[in-house]
Amino acid sequence: MVDVVALGELLIDFTPAGKSANGNALFESNPGGAPANVLATLAKFNTTTAFIGKVGNDQFGSFLMETLQKNRIDTQGLIYSKDVNTTLAFVHLKEDGDRSFQFYRSPGADIMLQEQEVDVELVQQAKIFHFGSLSMTHEPAKTATLKALHAAKEKDVLISFDPNLRPALWESLSQAKETILEGMQYADVLKISDEELEFTTGIRNLEEGSQFLFEKFELKVVLVTLGVNGCFYRFGKGTGHMTGFQVGTIDTTGAGDLFFGAFLHQFLQKDVSWEAIKTEELEAMILFANAVAALGTTKKGAIPAIPSLDEARQLLEGRN
Repeated sequence: MVDVVALGELLIDFTPAGKSANGNALFESNPGGAPANVLATLAKFNTTTAFIGKVGNDQFGSFLMETLQKNRIDTQGLIYSKDVNTTLAFVHLKEDGDRSFQFYRSPGADIMLQEQEVDVELVQQAKIFHFGSLSMTHEPAKTATLKALHAAKEKDVLISFDPNLRPALWESLSQAKETILEGMQYADVLKISDEELEFTTGIRNLEEGSQFLFEKFELKVVLVTLGVNGCFYRFGKGTGHMTGFQVGTIDTTGAGDLFFGAFLHQFLQKDVSWEAIKTEELEAMILFANAVAALGTTKKGAIPAIPSLDEARQLLEGRN
């Protein structure tokens, strides 16, 4: 049995790496894709993980396969496409470390995953099945994602969902909103940014927006990430806010994924049902996730920036 199985995009993030002698921008190739980042964080913390997805039969695909294996992520569900190349994304960083993306995905191998290529048995043996909305932007990957979700529901596997809105990858924002809300129908644990909360609900107020989603989709917990300002949560009948950590941020790529991976790790460590978790325990879980995400912004890339458990604990101890 694998603790966490994720399905979705696996791609190359080209991140800025200075300038050449001629003054031209240089880019470093880093492994990317939100579901893979979540798994890599979990694996770094000694959680067993497996990935389901598709890459091109090219040098980038081979690099990504090797990266997953190097990070102790099971790759039995990773498929090589014979016809389509690995998806590429160029990351552009602002002075504060925030980023924007330009994608080369028309199509990319990640959206060509077929439903018959989904390892249903792998999904159903997991404790948690994790997915995002980017595997639902196009067919056939959307149908493959839904097949995995139905399989997980059938065996009462806990489902975690991160909308991870990237407007450039959708045919329209209305399609994005409709599909993200469709994904929420399957979710138990939702991580969503404040911008995504407003986008999906039309409500800016965190209390009201989170309550709408929590009740409409019968969620167990809603985590609203606020960047440097930490995380707002809705759990049971209450809400709260856990502040973030001030660090020397240089690249926020994957910070939300590291947060979610760390949070899911903390839940698995509890080894109890959601109903048995007390509010103060949830807040400790979120605080740990905030620390991991903050440390992840002090290095470039996502997977290469995942801190160790000891590094996260040291940051937490320094705060107390």
